Amino acid sequence: MKNLFYFFAIITLVGCTENKESEALFQSEAYSIYADRVVQDSFEARAISATQMVSNYEIPANEFQDANITFKFSINGKDNEMLPGVDHHMAVLAKDGKFASPVFTFGSQENNNTEEGVFLAPATEWTIKLNMGPVLKQFAEAGYFTTAKGDKIYKEDFKAVYIAGNALPMTWDFDNLKNRAELELKDPDGDGIFETKLVLNAKSDLKKIDTVWKLTRDISAFPQYQSPHVMADAIYNMSLEEMEKAVEKDGTLRTGAEWAGVWTRDVSYSIILSMAYMQPQVAKNSLRRKVNKRKRIIQDTGTGGAWPISTDRMIWAVAAWEIYLATGDKDWMKEAYEIIKLSLEDDYKVCYDKETGMVKGESSFLDWREQTYPKDFGGSLIFESQCLGTNAAHFQANRVAAKMARMQGDSSAANLFEEMAGKIRTGINTYLWQEEKGYYGQYIYGQFYKPLSSKSEALGEALSVIFDIADEERQQRVVASTPVVDFGIPCIYPQIPGIPPYHNNGIWPFVQTFWLWAGAKVGNEQSVMESIAAIYRPSALFLTNKENFVAQNGDFSGTVINSSNMLWSLSGNISLVHKVLFGIRFTENGLAFKPFVPAKLKGERTLKNFRYRNAVLDIELSGCGDKIAAISMDGKELENGMIPADLTGKHSIKMIMNNEFARQGKINKVENRFSVATPYPNFEADPTGNISYSWYPVEGAVAYEIFRDGKFYRSTTDTLVTMDSTDLHKYHVRAIDKMGEHSFFTHIMYRSNTGNKISQMVEAESVAPLSTFPSKGFHGDGFIEISKSRNRVVNFEVEVKEAGLYAISFIYANGNGPINTENKCAIRSLYINDGLTGATVFPQLGTNEWSAWGHSGTTQYRFKPGKQTISLRMEDWNENMNGEINQALIDYMSVILLEK
Repeated sequence: MKNLFYFFAIITLVGCTENKESEALFQSEAYSIYADRVVQDSFEARAISATQMVSNYEIPANEFQDANITFKFSINGKDNEMLPGVDHHMAVLAKDGKFASPVFTFGSQENNNTEEGVFLAPATEWTIKLNMGPVLKQFAEAGYFTTAKGDKIYKEDFKAVYIAGNALPMTWDFDNLKNRAELELKDPDGDGIFETKLVLNAKSDLKKIDTVWKLTRDISAFPQYQSPHVMADAIYNMSLEEMEKAVEKDGTLRTGAEWAGVWTRDVSYSIILSMAYMQPQVAKNSLRRKVNKRKRIIQDTGTGGAWPISTDRMIWAVAAWEIYLATGDKDWMKEAYEIIKLSLEDDYKVCYDKETGMVKGESSFLDWREQTYPKDFGGSLIFESQCLGTNAAHFQANRVAAKMARMQGDSSAANLFEEMAGKIRTGINTYLWQEEKGYYGQYIYGQFYKPLSSKSEALGEALSVIFDIADEERQQRVVASTPVVDFGIPCIYPQIPGIPPYHNNGIWPFVQTFWLWAGAKVGNEQSVMESIAAIYRPSALFLTNKENFVAQNGDFSGTVINSSNMLWSLSGNISLVHKVLFGIRFTENGLAFKPFVPAKLKGERTLKNFRYRNAVLDIELSGCGDKIAAISMDGKELENGMIPADLTGKHSIKMIMNNEFARQGKINKVENRFSVATPYPNFEADPTGNISYSWYPVEGAVAYEIFRDGKFYRSTTDTLVTMDSTDLHKYHVRAIDKMGEHSFFTHIMYRSNTGNKISQMVEAESVAPLSTFPSKGFHGDGFIEISKSRNRVVNFEVEVKEAGLYAISFIYANGNGPINTENKCAIRSLYINDGLTGATVFPQLGTNEWSAWGHSGTTQYRFKPGKQTISLRMEDWNENMNGEINQALIDYMSVILLEK
């Protein structure tokens, strides 16, 4: 054995000579990484030692910010002043540091005054005045104001008017305008002119970083890493220190330095990356915090009132399994299994789609509506989407549940979990795979004939490889084909225009780490090295593990929200060393090793004091390559290359790499691009009853593709399609730019012929007691209330005269919370003739906005002629995350024929 190791050591020295510090480990047009430093333009971060780094990175005052500002006004924090894409434009040209614009009128695009080549002076005080007279007049005369989109805002629901825009401190994040006091316009003298003052291009807008990081905590209890690259060692040590800082006093993990609390998805992905074994007890405590009194996994507050609009809570199961693999704690496994089983059983009834086999609900972690969805998508439409990342999480959760079930002798449950996992895998590969692109699409979406969004979705792409959702050939293609930009892999690609960087036009280091895992899994050396560089660059320059940064320029300061000392970012940095370079894999039978070391990182590296269950390992790794050539423990060849699970005491592991790569691999390096905007549609009927389905021209579009009943119909440069009065086809449109990239699709537009045999409307007050709730804008004589105590079962009767596929939906109101947060989504099971068909959701539509009527999701059902009973029922599995308030108002039910 000693001679064998001597032989491999000679081979390693011949093929893997050490890099000099002056040689770049990674170099691109955007930045370079060396053994001791990171260089980007005039900025440099340098490792003085493994315990100290310095950086001169800064965000200077912007002397060249465009003075032409784009903005619009907002009632109650919604995009409701003018049509989407129609904005105000103003050149803010300060005199003596101040600028007062003319008085704007709500809903009127006027006083536009732009100039070319002018810049915004630092610390410009801008006075904005808004005439709300037209709105207040309608309030007085009609009791409501009608927006450009035809929506009604009732006088009683009016709370505030805000300004949104593209220059700090403004934001296009309408949902959070209410959290920015300076963006609210007020009318203290009651003359109908609302006013505010903003300071643009302010020094206070610039986010600072420290210039020095120096280790101040004792991290000796954790695995100690040493490599030929002092910068890598320092980043690793900084991540260990930040991990220590991320532990709360109650023994749970904090997701970021700037706010406290445990978030289900954040902590779960962090545990999967490295916290399961780095801090197993803290990881258990954190997962326990994310279980409610009904022993269900908590879906954090979010779009439309949380679960089931968002459904990625099941990534908790994958994290729980990783803790078991790392610790071997069977009591923990039993505890976790009960929680996972109950949670999945609820999900099966509420958010699993019978037709596709996939899961409904918002994209995993991409939980901020317009950041990754069409701007006008509400909660019910997001619930109807079926997303790559969320389905990958559910696929693996079902696999984990099956393994846990078999360990406990529950074979029937295990069979069910495996069956559901198989359906999800088939659904993903059937509905989301894009053969022409070589990677999966983002999601299928919409009400009827759900199209596929062709954007890439980085986390989902990575998980499809890591979890073996894709077969081996597709795994190779996903890693080689998914778009990557200069600073890493963006959350989505291409970007959405007019949306500030966060998930859109953003790169998240924890996602980059999962992409790194995927590259290593398929043996793509180029992808692995790009990912390592993309993780090290921001950590070194910013001297912390930031949550995210802008894909366009690599800077952290331009994102909507950010945090230093970010748990899942630092967990990824630790994972880079342990799970990629050293290839540590926790399995049911022991500890395995699958190292992947790019040629540029060749050399001798050690990982000492690595704790595996009841053993402590000192690990040495030499060379580069994609496989282990030789491995020993305590000087003896390690049988099967695996550490047994029952090993105790301290041991020495030595590994020598094969100095080869079976595949060089390639990546799809692209310019960071934005798609064109989504067309905004309009319906107009002519005197003959024909309907012209038109849309506003989209800037940058060279053509529009029309789809009819879910299939390509034709391409046009016009902005309309005409339907006759008997046309039952459903149309939607997308814009195409000169590069062939698509916008999102418009909503389906169709001729409903309300009132005849094709469509039926059943007033809710005709089947249940009339509510006295003080709401307005309803249809008919009133509406009903559903809650945990009122109308737990509501039966609607309809007469179907023609057999065919029908769409069933409800008009409702839910004023229990805002669109973007809280947890009071109302949920009911939908039964047709006593058969359970799925769930209908009634997401929140605005805090105390009980006159804001919305459209529930649709259920498609093939009826035979005759009388039908359609029931909304409150079942045990319809409990939402709030547990107390599960309430909505129902105006009416509609039944629309889709096809005969």
